[in-house]
Amino acid sequence: MIQSFVFNDGKLVASNLDSDALRLVRADKGLLIWVNLFAPTPEEAKAILEDVFSFHPLAIEDCLATSRYPKIEDYEDYLYLVMHAVAFNKEEQFRTTELDFFIGKSFLVTHHSEPLSMVSSAIERIQKNPTTVARGMDKLAHFLLDTMVDAYQPMLNDLTAEVQKLEDSVFLSQHAEPTVIREFRERKKELSDLQQIVRPQRDVMNRMARGEFKLIRPVLLPYFRDLLGNLNRIDTTASALSDQLYLALDVLLNKATYQTNEIIKVLTLLTAVTTPSTLIGTWYGMNFDMPEYKIPHAYEMAVVVNVVFTVGLVIWLWRKRWL
Repeated sequence: MIQSFVFNDGKLVASNLDSDALRLVRADKGLLIWVNLFAPTPEEAKAILEDVFSFHPLAIEDCLATSRYPKIEDYEDYLYLVMHAVAFNKEEQFRTTELDFFIGKSFLVTHHSEPLSMVSSAIERIQKNPTTVARGMDKLAHFLLDTMVDAYQPMLNDLTAEVQKLEDSVFLSQHAEPTVIREFRERKKELSDLQQIVRPQRDVMNRMARGEFKLIRPVLLPYFRDLLGNLNRIDTTASALSDQLYLALDVLLNKATYQTNEIIKVLTLLTAVTTPSTLIGTWYGMNFDMPEYKIPHAYEMAVVVNVVFTVGLVIWLWRKRWL
């Protein structure tokens, strides 16, 4: 799908033009163009990326392929930017969607293969009040990036709730569920994936915020620095959640070790308490003629000795506070 919007003096003057019309508009230096490619066909991608804008073949190749990590490249007349929007829910867990930007002085081309709420939000705002985002393509790119970063907060809230739930299961429950370790591993992987996405994006935003690229107007640098601060906060929060997970996991393992030691202690005490009975019972289980067979009340005496030794051992263990 090809969605296009043409602006003049902050006003939306045309939308959803075909490639031939876009080529004509592209030649008019007084107009600003935003073209959004949503899951385009190979023919649509070629018509826009090659025929209308004549982007570098390497940039086009990177755009159409899936890139795991964010990056930014300067092609003099435009910037090629790869960023990732995130989503998190209990059904799909953590996932990312790539969004590619071609940012020029008079144009912005975006490409994504899945629906993105930030793109829909930008289109809705343009249709209602184009002046707020259509004064420059770097301004529109900032709006998209700002909406993308804002979408991290609900995801962070969900992850925080999941980590808190795991902590409660460890600290408040007497016995942890067997699935807790698996949930620990899943949450840790999600936080690790989040940091692997956010940290390169933070590096990219740092380059944009410090004015490294001439296509980003100086007036917008404070806005990009604000985005950099938000990404730093996200990374810090993810690191703190990882530390919480490790702490809760240590508590869980220590609790499991303690419970195991208690079981071993009980078994050891049972073995110690039954030792006199075992010894005496083993002696009288021997298959030979014992002298005490001829002693009157020998069995009664053996029982008394057994009881005395057992009670004495119990009292000794109690005094040692091992019972």
